[in-house]
Amino acid sequence: MTLSIARVPTHSASRYLQQLAKHWSHKMTVTFTAEEGTIDFPNGSRLEMRADSETLDVVLSVPEGEDRDRMREVVSSHLDRFAFREAPLTFDWRDG
Repeated sequence: MTLSIARVPTHSASRYLQQLAKHWSHKMTVTFTAEEGTIDFPNGSRLEMRADSETLDVVLSVPEGEDRDRMREVVSSHLDRFAFREAPLTFDWRDG
């Protein structure tokens, strides 16, 4: 597994977490509250999110052999859609 971690500054972290979780709940295994969420992708990747009043923290685990950069783009582009009023969000992706 490769880990990608980002701290995304936003005052709407909880809203975006919940919107993304609900959006993907029809296709993937999703659990979430207003503060935390986990999304399991069919390719074995997992997105974990934690929201507070200032940031949305995301941890993306991608299996070896899968395209880490593509998965980062999938996550960030979907969150940007929900954050259209303040998009693009700033994702400072780093390896974990």
